Amino acid sequence: MFGRAAAALLAAFLVFEAIAFGVVWFMLIRPLAERSADDLAAKILLSAQTWVELPPNTRADYEMELAFRHDLALAEVKTRLSRAAEANYFGDLIAAALTRRARQDISLKRGAEPNWDWLEIQVADKLLRVGFDRQRYALEAPLAAVGVFLLGALLTVLTALFMVRQASRRMNSLARKAAEIGQGRAPELLPETGARELRELTAAFNRMAGEVQALLENRTVLLAGVSHDLRTPITRLRLALSLLEDADPELVRRMERDLDEMNRLIGDMLVFARSLKVEALRDCDLTRVLDELAAQAALLGPLEWRAGPPCIARLGESALRRIVGNLLDNARRYGAGAPVRLELECGAVEVRIAVLDRGPGIPVEQREAVFRPFTRLETSRSRDGAGGSGLGLAIARQMADAYGWKIELSDRAGGGLNASLIISRGI
Repeated sequence: MFGRAAAALLAAFLVFEAIAFGVVWFMLIRPLAERSADDLAAKILLSAQTWVELPPNTRADYEMELAFRHDLALAEVKTRLSRAAEANYFGDLIAAALTRRARQDISLKRGAEPNWDWLEIQVADKLLRVGFDRQRYALEAPLAAVGVFLLGALLTVLTALFMVRQASRRMNSLARKAAEIGQGRAPELLPETGARELRELTAAFNRMAGEVQALLENRTVLLAGVSHDLRTPITRLRLALSLLEDADPELVRRMERDLDEMNRLIGDMLVFARSLKVEALRDCDLTRVLDELAAQAALLGPLEWRAGPPCIARLGESALRRIVGNLLDNARRYGAGAPVRLELECGAVEVRIAVLDRGPGIPVEQREAVFRPFTRLETSRSRDGAGGSGLGLAIARQMADAYGWKIELSDRAGGGLNASLIISRGI
């Protein structure tokens, strides 16, 4: 918004200034300059003609009078100056006016004095050289007025840009807070100040933020209550199965497995509901945490992990353990029995934790879909169809979003999947 408003205001400012300058130039500066140049040309020509008509013994006094009263230097010369004066608008007007009045080809010449221009006029049989101070006869007042006008217009544009910038900052703040709400955080309420429209927008946003937080808390409480209520009848069913005497043992085992699966699904849904809760950040040694996770994962299957030097980052350790644990679990489940590899890249700007397997991988067009709740791509990830509930990656993504982290899925060199958790240090 600021860029577009700035471009529009600057474009309008330039067009307006071009039109205004044209009007001022053609209606004020140029006519005034031409009139002033013509008056000076008439004065110079009259002074030269008067000097020729005066008696020789009074010409010196007349020259002094011109110098003191009019800053004009007049003298008879025998040779003409050869160097032309520096081109300037007012000087060209004077030369043109003298050429027209004296009916001679007259041009400005440069002498020894740095700020003086000279004109040579043939009057009768005399060659007269007339000089004037360029600074004295320059048109400064109209140009100063134009400068003040331009300065006022520029200040107006800068003020408008400042106001637009303030509004755009408020919009950027709203966008950042909205992103925090989308990640499940409870942002600080924005100050309800400024113009009436901005105050109303900020107040509506603050109300929405509170309502969203209330909805998230109600969802967690509801799922927790449902989980508790469901586990009670599941426990009763398990107890009833254990008391059956003449039932088919295989059927009882299948029913017990179904009950275990229901219990696990309930637990996963409860974790998913609570995954938006952000814990306090603290300094954590990622090498130590990954070393512990690798030791636990190695009990369930082959794992490759080489611990390096300490890598300290400020984050939520519980969320990190949950996310990396889910990635390791998926890699073990779908890795076709090959060793899972765990890597840590500790950079100055970001930390990258990679979990690599040798499974069939995930097609590029389906890599975003696997982060949706209850999505299972068994045809591409599991040959035996023994997948999970479809909530593991959804929980990992939701937790990562809550902390501003990223989870990226890519092909592993040589075959397999590379699941990376990227943690920004916020530098």
